[in-house]
Amino acid sequence: MSDPIRERRLVGETLRRAADAAQRYLADIDQARVRQPGADAAAAGLDRIFPEQGDGALATIDALVGASDGALRASGPRFFHWVIGGDTPAALAADWLTSAWDQNAAAYDSTPIGTVCEELSLEWLKELFRLPASWGGVLTTGATMANFTALAAARTWWARRHGVDVDARGFAGLPAVPVLSSGYIHPSATKALAMLGIGRETVRRFARDDIGRIDLGAMEGALRELGGGPAIMVGNAGEVNAGDFDPIDAIADLAEKYDAWLHVDGAFGLFARATPKAAHLASGVERAHSVIADGHKWLNVPYDSGFAFVRDAALLAGAFAIGAAYLPKPGEHPMFGAMGPEASRRARGIAIWATLRAYGRKGYQEMVERHLDLAQHLARRVDEAPDLERLADAPLNIVCFRYRPKGAKADELDALNLRLGAELLADGRVYAGTTRYRGVVAFRPAIVNWRTMEADVDLLVDVVRELGTRLGAAAAV
Repeated sequence: MSDPIRERRLVGETLRRAADAAQRYLADIDQARVRQPGADAAAAGLDRIFPEQGDGALATIDALVGASDGALRASGPRFFHWVIGGDTPAALAADWLTSAWDQNAAAYDSTPIGTVCEELSLEWLKELFRLPASWGGVLTTGATMANFTALAAARTWWARRHGVDVDARGFAGLPAVPVLSSGYIHPSATKALAMLGIGRETVRRFARDDIGRIDLGAMEGALRELGGGPAIMVGNAGEVNAGDFDPIDAIADLAEKYDAWLHVDGAFGLFARATPKAAHLASGVERAHSVIADGHKWLNVPYDSGFAFVRDAALLAGAFAIGAAYLPKPGEHPMFGAMGPEASRRARGIAIWATLRAYGRKGYQEMVERHLDLAQHLARRVDEAPDLERLADAPLNIVCFRYRPKGAKADELDALNLRLGAELLADGRVYAGTTRYRGVVAFRPAIVNWRTMEADVDLLVDVVRELGTRLGAAAAV
């Protein structure tokens, strides 16, 4: 084979083989090990030599399907590592159509359906999160680029406070950008600050304890020292180790009292606003200047997906404006390629619109509430187990704990839990990695997958205890 033109008649068969393989993958995903025993060998078996003449689409898809054990069942109910959702049936099917349609969601001229789906998705998401309807927004690849997008708007605002168009002239002549947050600020936000030229190390963290909870008094003192100069504040809705929240309302008070832009990183915690049972955790988000979240977390749409909302959408036209004689200009519909980092863009709005259309506000409220209940169930199981120790409250969907068998020496627990974490990932029945919380090694399983049920959470506890007991027995030999 060479030129793909030779395979025009094979498109249907190629897609059928891929669809059959996808259905086989999904058929047992509720019970399958997250990591298949042959995962490493399967991935390593892919051809590494770039062919002079290819083998054609059918042979290639067959080879890829043959290596499918190298794909983690990350979209299944037992993947608790990081904060990763699955694909709702509507989102998955819509994403297949998105790939088949292959739309460039830069502008209405390049995709009417992609643009309208993005418009509607953003409007519906604002309703789901109870954000002001007047805010603007744009879809991104995920939380990192959503943070980048929102903080770019903040940078434009800050520079204008100094009388400078930073997007046209750069930082020349400007002072350092003051950025203030709690100890909860996420690496995706500091990465965004680095990409924006503000810098990772410019962030001043105001924490009153080793967890990272905010010291509001110290933060206000720092704002006062700025003498009324503009600043950027980053509030955090959903800390990654225990699901804790900064007090957004109190930070918003400071932003209003002083000349500060309040950005809220709500990668998964923003979904607390989808239910009255947890909305209080994210109270005050509607008072921010910008807020972001991931779609491939609790919204349960395929990778990659995120969204950024900004109170003043006109600020997005600063860093992200793009124009040429052949490009359209915004008119009746926004030109999303001029509102975010990407000019050429996947039509992510199609899958988001589909899942919101399919399940509605009530469906997402029920799912989030079910996950809150499952987190409380997991916390109870941990508390009841004599060899497990919960390390934090569980206000949302994350339960932070460690393995602590009777008689274990305190100075050996970190090494034991690291070994247990490695064994858990290698075992593959469930997936939950380790972190460090309050200076100790811990597990922090997150529940966000629409498929996850009580039996999956129970299995996590059972497997952790089983492997821990096995490690202890091996150490005693």
